[in-house]
Amino acid sequence: MLNEVWFKGERTLVNKNFKSGFVSIVGRPNVGKSTLLNKVMGQKIAIMSNKPQTTRNKIQGILTEESFQAIFIDTPGIHKPKHKLGEYMNQQATSTLREVDAILFLVEVDQEPGTGDIFIANLLKDLKTPIILVLNKMDLISKEMLLVRIGQYKDIVNAIAFIPISAIKGENTEVLLDEIKKLLPDGPMFFSADQVTDHPERFIIAELVREKVLHLTHEEIPHSIAVVVEHIAEREGTDTLFISAVIYTERPSQKGILIGKQGLLLKEIGKRARGDIERLLGSKVYLDLWVKVKKDWRNHAIELRNFGFQNE
Repeated sequence: MLNEVWFKGERTLVNKNFKSGFVSIVGRPNVGKSTLLNKVMGQKIAIMSNKPQTTRNKIQGILTEESFQAIFIDTPGIHKPKHKLGEYMNQQATSTLREVDAILFLVEVDQEPGTGDIFIANLLKDLKTPIILVLNKMDLISKEMLLVRIGQYKDIVNAIAFIPISAIKGENTEVLLDEIKKLLPDGPMFFSADQVTDHPERFIIAELVREKVLHLTHEEIPHSIAVVVEHIAEREGTDTLFISAVIYTERPSQKGILIGKQGLLLKEIGKRARGDIERLLGSKVYLDLWVKVKKDWRNHAIELRNFGFQNE
């Protein structure tokens, strides 16, 4: 049976039993939010790294099954900001909390609740939005310690469910999806069934390049870079896609590190990124990477806007 609903000013017919809604994933930096999103989606939507503050923008992953569509928002890790970019990331992480249908608060179950977890719990305590506490890394502790940790979080988080998972292994993610589905209201299909993200190709390509920089560099370098895709075009007479991108950093010394001796590090970044981009686009790719300096860009509002960091 079909119900008639209105979406964006247009009349739409949806299955009476179809559910749809938005789910925000929040937590401290580096607790596995992007890993969980990619595991639930069954493919890479958000970049992953063992370095904190990997995610800088809200990434929407769109999961569509026969009876529901869940739009996941992978937010930047909430942290104490040291520059304007950090302030932007925190605003991104908290801006959706009152607008979504459910919140997944992700924590690391192999650690006791810390000051960062308590800070986030306090941000959430006055919300009417239902919260699921997701205890990641269940594979690293015993069942007895898991029960202890759930008890500790029950004292600080007003959640409707406490679900242990292993994001990297996919353990218990189906249980989590079942719980999410219960919270979604009846609604239309907001996106087409074959769409997996709302971000354009340029954004995803830039993120894949940035991911390789995160994997191959250390200390301040990973956090000081931004990637801009400047040009995408098919090469005439070939089946190759030409992509030109710039890696921006803050100091000339960082530029030298990124390029590496005889350009070897930049070549390795390009090689690894090209493989992922070709799998994403299903096409051969020629990736042309450059490194440029934008002094102290993380503290300049104009540069942040130019690089796509614009608060709504």
